[in-house]
Amino acid sequence: MSRTMKDSGIPWIGEIPEGWSIDTIGNLYALRNEKVSDKDYPPLSVTKQGIVPQLETAAKTDDGDNRKLVKVGDFAINSRSDRRGSCGISAYDGSVSLINTVITPREQMNPCFYNWLFHSELFADEFYKWGHGIVDDLWTTRWQEMKRIGIITPPLAEQHLIATFLDKKCSEIDSLIELQEQMIEELKAYKQSVITEAVTKGLNPNVPMKDSGIEWIGDVPEEWEVKKLSKLLSFKGGFAFNSDDFINSGDNQVIRIGNVRNDLLRLEVSSVYISDDIAIQAQKSQLEKGQILFTMTGTKGKRDYFYTLLLKEEDFNGKKFFLNQRVGCFVPKNGVCANYYNYLLKDNHILDFIFLYETGTANQGNLGIESINKTILQYPPLAEQQAIADYLDKKCGEIDELITIKQQKIESLKEYKKSVIYEYVTGKREA
Repeated sequence: MSRTMKDSGIPWIGEIPEGWSIDTIGNLYALRNEKVSDKDYPPLSVTKQGIVPQLETAAKTDDGDNRKLVKVGDFAINSRSDRRGSCGISAYDGSVSLINTVITPREQMNPCFYNWLFHSELFADEFYKWGHGIVDDLWTTRWQEMKRIGIITPPLAEQHLIATFLDKKCSEIDSLIELQEQMIEELKAYKQSVITEAVTKGLNPNVPMKDSGIEWIGDVPEEWEVKKLSKLLSFKGGFAFNSDDFINSGDNQVIRIGNVRNDLLRLEVSSVYISDDIAIQAQKSQLEKGQILFTMTGTKGKRDYFYTLLLKEEDFNGKKFFLNQRVGCFVPKNGVCANYYNYLLKDNHILDFIFLYETGTANQGNLGIESINKTILQYPPLAEQQAIADYLDKKCGEIDELITIKQQKIESLKEYKKSVIYEYVTGKREA
């Protein structure tokens, strides 16, 4: 039997059941604004997954005595629009940074129901609409604005029913998402094993093997050699552009670290270009198809910041590419198939060797070309390099398609979860 609905008077909520009421956040929650030290109350992080012990990746502050108190059962939400969706009920006594708003529920309400309401995407839009800021995409919503936001108040018994239903339903959806993510990780591991086997042992499992003479390389096919990277690939470094050199459009695109991505993405469209005059000055850093990009700076200890990307004709799309600093380029020498070495440089044994020479600060790691050039690489005959690269293009392409399907499934499940939360917390579907 369908429910009788009425207009809530709140655009983002729309219609609600006849027996539901409208109130404000300030009438349902009280502000907790007590300053404490993280010496007395352990630091917590406000994340999209809720309130958790402070993450290792969280930005740390020297002012640990200037934080906000959070008690078990409090709700905390990050007030900045660039942290959209970071909120939740705390299961801990602790402290959070001052950028968060901490509120405590009043009587006669089910906090779990409102936790789900506050996690809806449309509430996030409404929450940040009430904020203030100096730029269009960075707003802060304070308690004085938040407390005036209108929200719905179903009968208490119905709040319990909806919260219980969403706990169960969203847990089921999260399990499905986690399963897809596990399958993606398994596919990535399988892909890496396929690459490693092909680039280090070749395509013929019956070929006679010999000792390479390099302990960490081990045996290689009988006709293969080993050589220093510098004998196979020349290095091309980036240009030291000034910020004044950059313009917003044009045909001369600057390739920065952020443009070199994982193997499921190609070069992003950059907003940074240079004039023809600057391009002439930076001519030595101009790129061509068949060259291999790689990044030389990233989070220290995270080996994935050294990532290679083979430039293809379709990447250029009528533009000229120029390297910025800390992005390197390998140019293949005679007898070298760039695509084979693009795959080979993803092998974990080679990365182990390259990262022996990582330098940098506590957080930022750096790789120097002098040490990279010392890396010993397998050197098959050119025809075999090409055959291996062609095989891996096909095989890895098939695996990537499967990964893409799984990622699309995850996105569909996330969208479904959003719709389920919204429809039930606003009463458009009955628990």
